Amino acid sequence: MSSKTHSTFPISLSKRIISLFSHEGELVLDPFVGSGTTLVAARDLNRNAVGFDLKEDYVKLCQSRLASETLFNHAQQLAIQDEALNISNYLEPESVGLIWTSPPYANLLNRKRKNKSRRGDTRKNEQFMKVEKYSQDPRDLGTMSLEQYSTVMGDIFERLLPLLKYKGHCVINVPDMWWENERITIHVSLIEELRKRGYELRNIIIWDRTNIVNRIGIFGWPSNYITMGVTFEYLLDFWRPPQNEDIQQGNSDGSIEGNSESGMDTQCQTWK
Repeated sequence: MSSKTHSTFPISLSKRIISLFSHEGELVLDPFVGSGTTLVAARDLNRNAVGFDLKEDYVKLCQSRLASETLFNHAQQLAIQDEALNISNYLEPESVGLIWTSPPYANLLNRKRKNKSRRGDTRKNEQFMKVEKYSQDPRDLGTMSLEQYSTVMGDIFERLLPLLKYKGHCVINVPDMWWENERITIHVSLIEELRKRGYELRNIIIWDRTNIVNRIGIFGWPSNYITMGVTFEYLLDFWRPPQNEDIQQGNSDGSIEGNSESGMDTQCQTWK
């Protein structure tokens, strides 16, 4: 399967999330590990990490990327071929310090790419008018309608919640998309579903990808205006709510509560 079936994010972003929301030696979990960027970032930051993927090709790719050893780090990283619904069979309750992932996007990529967020010669790149299909495995989130996708994501993360430490964070990277001239708000569907499953939304971080996608500002202005919505993605920051006796502790203002070494404590941010 092509690596295009998973969202790709730079290792610098992965390191930033892992540094902010975990400490050295803690366990980082990626339930949709794909090419293994989370595992590589965790290795470089001396975090233990485990990632899961349905596809053997991805697991092998992860293993190849982890082949080089770091001299001073003692943490371990592991890629396992299995579906995310089975992760609770592998890990103990309250053993995970951070869940960090970028899941597939339901079946919204099963269409011809028109690259409307690009202009000029950059529009007709190697993706133009191609259909980037996910696998046809019925367990693959990339084959599901948005309604089914949201429910199954809820089922997966409900099973993951007991594995997460109290006040441990779960950060999910998702975009919104356009389908037949309609805005599909994937991030809203996930927020609503995970709240039903016991997670508390702490922050929404905007990952500004304008420079990556276009290297320009407002496209075609003033002769033609295209929304900027396709050039950013959401980092949805949830956590496992504290137990009753701990509710009076921690941040009551909704600010980001992570690794104090990161020096980041603002409530809402845009990252580039």
